[in-house]
Amino acid sequence: MLVQLRIQNYVLIDDLEMNVSGGLTIITGETGAGKTILLGALSLILGNRADTAALRDKTKKCIIEGQFDIKEYDLVDFFERNGLDYEPVSSLRREVNPEGKSRAFINDTPVNLNQLKELGSLLVDIHSQHETLTLQQSGFQLQVLDGCCDHQAMLVSYRNEFKKWKQSIQELNILTESEKKSKADQDYYQFQFDELDSAALRSGEQDALQQELETLSNAEEIKSKLSQGVNMLQQGEMNVIAELENVFNLLRPVVKFNEKIDAESSRIKSALIEIKDIASALEGLEQHIQYDSERIGTINERLNLIFGLQQKHRVSTIDDLLLLRDELSSRLLQISSLDNTIHKLNEQVLKQREALMKTASQLSKNRSEAARQAEKEIKDMLKEVGMPHATLKIEQQEMEEPGENGIDKIKFLFSANKGVAMQELSRVASGGEMSRLMLCIKAMMARKVTMPTIIFDEIDSGISGEVAFKVGSIIEKISSRHQVMAITHLPQMASRGDAHLQVYKRVTGKTTHTGIRSLDQQERINEIAKMLSGNELTDAALENAKELLAK
Repeated sequence: MLVQLRIQNYVLIDDLEMNVSGGLTIITGETGAGKTILLGALSLILGNRADTAALRDKTKKCIIEGQFDIKEYDLVDFFERNGLDYEPVSSLRREVNPEGKSRAFINDTPVNLNQLKELGSLLVDIHSQHETLTLQQSGFQLQVLDGCCDHQAMLVSYRNEFKKWKQSIQELNILTESEKKSKADQDYYQFQFDELDSAALRSGEQDALQQELETLSNAEEIKSKLSQGVNMLQQGEMNVIAELENVFNLLRPVVKFNEKIDAESSRIKSALIEIKDIASALEGLEQHIQYDSERIGTINERLNLIFGLQQKHRVSTIDDLLLLRDELSSRLLQISSLDNTIHKLNEQVLKQREALMKTASQLSKNRSEAARQAEKEIKDMLKEVGMPHATLKIEQQEMEEPGENGIDKIKFLFSANKGVAMQELSRVASGGEMSRLMLCIKAMMARKVTMPTIIFDEIDSGISGEVAFKVGSIIEKISSRHQVMAITHLPQMASRGDAHLQVYKRVTGKTTHTGIRSLDQQERINEIAKMLSGNELTDAALENAKELLAK
């Protein structure tokens, strides 16, 4: 509930602090004293738009701060979800600077306007004739009916499952579209894969083929050079092997006289062995290499295939082609598995819908039972507020497909007068009738659910006498369970309060100021007497005021 409201530099208010208790707090004051200014200031910390025109002193910033006792509200989840510190008594603050920029805070932590608005809607409910327009909205009407049903846990569970169902449908749609595109590409991918797979490419193959082609293309020259090399090593006039053997034999008789000569002789022997091996290898290469035009053609054909594939796919190596082949294989596998995935997901969507419809049917049954009781309660209260022939009917229509709140479409039908057919609220109810109907609905909901601080802004407009007394009685009943603040011009309403605040204006020089103060018992008598008789306090008015307060 609202504990304290502080307003600085707003319209006619310099610096105002208002302390509020539980129960019913009455706010009165002369027309133009600034009662609606209080609501305007309060609306800023509830997330409404800020306007620099509201700044009293255009050189200073405006600050509105409200302290709320939220121990009885289940709001821990809101604070955790928004990364805010939870405090049993929390503050909402709004600052507007002269440039028109505003900042919002919850427990001194900066927040955006949507966060402030979300929390504000859970803490304060302002009821006015303008606000009754929400009564015409189907969503609000369904919310009212659900408030009369003991199925909040079921409704929360249903909404969570509904969200999962919608996510599954979205995933199914994405996969179905992907399948359509994939099916269109499948033949193309298959052709490319088959082309690469049938090529039977091997890593390193290209370099080996190019080297073999170089050898075969120059076979005659290579054989000639190899033959000459073999001849120079072991045949002909420049017989390297024979000459080395001669040197070795020449040194053999003297190796015993000197270790170094022996060592060098050993090196010559090793060289002889190595050169003979080289000569043998060169001779073998010369005999192995043969010009083969058919093999050259085969290699060129293979290399042309490889080069063509590389050019087609804009890559430079066989390894790149092998990687592309594996990617194509993976894509084809995914396409073939999409059908199975879509089939399973479609079955899941159907099962989710079946479960949703089962829960939605139970919600619908609960609403149907609650609707009949709600119609009776509201009809009885409408009689109390001066509408004896008014009737409300809650029309329930089932939809084929489940929605976020089930399968029900709710419509309130209303008739304020006897013999007049019931129609939608927007067609039959006047402002005053709508205001009293909304009061009855909130009074009914107040007995069933925890509601925020309720502020009634001149709900007594257009009524008087016994009806005003009964409206006050209903508001008083609401305040037995919830904090209620009522701005009123009627003494019958003002006498109902547990506390009474008076908004007043004072003029200092050329400046007008708005203030607020709490009235004691005698001041309340005087204030209510003025509401009865005008500014002149007559004995009759005072006695009448005392009688109203006594009741």
